Amino acid sequence: MAGEVVVDALPYIDQGYDDPGVREAALAMVEEECRRYRPTKNYLENAGPEPSTAFETTAIQREMERVQQRLPMEPLSMKRYELPPPPAGRLGEPAAWAEAVDNSHAQLSHQATRVLNLELQLQYGKQIAAVNWERKRSQTASGARLRALRRRWAQLVSDNYRLERAIMQLEIQLEKAKGQAASDAADLDAIKQLPDKLNSETEKEVQKKIEDMFAD
Repeated sequence: MAGEVVVDALPYIDQGYDDPGVREAALAMVEEECRRYRPTKNYLENAGPEPSTAFETTAIQREMERVQQRLPMEPLSMKRYELPPPPAGRLGEPAAWAEAVDNSHAQLSHQATRVLNLELQLQYGKQIAAVNWERKRSQTASGARLRALRRRWAQLVSDNYRLERAIMQLEIQLEKAKGQAASDAADLDAIKQLPDKLNSETEKEVQKKIEDMFAD
């Protein structure tokens, strides 16, 4: 969709993973899971037979047989990198030379593919690094902006809270000026305490709570 903004993680500016207590909380979750999970002696007894042969190939079967027989591993064959001529007894056979030429073509094709891969790595590897650097630079710049907006938001919420208290106090004074305030002393004290009752936390406590919520 045109103009759509996808909100993603910001690994270069996200914080909090190393804060005190985070590691302890994660370990506590692991311990709780271990406490609730009580494995039996054979915890796979209800899982059914293991499909060990579902993905076995001929090469894997041969390798498993070699391991069971405790035979040494075959050395790495370098024949694919060699360009041998026909055997001495077949030097006069055109078919033998055709096989040697086909082998040389295969070697050239393999080397050409390796060269192409190296060229692609040199070309696009630099671009990948450039993209990562640009991503880090953009996130770092955005991080400063986000922190400034968080502080501004917290300040605005605090200002609104102070305005709310001031408006409520003015309303009480206005009611008193109109002679509509309660004459009973107890009722008058209750009206004076109205902002505190509606807002159980004091202004400083609210401000501190907001700053803690959006601390860098």
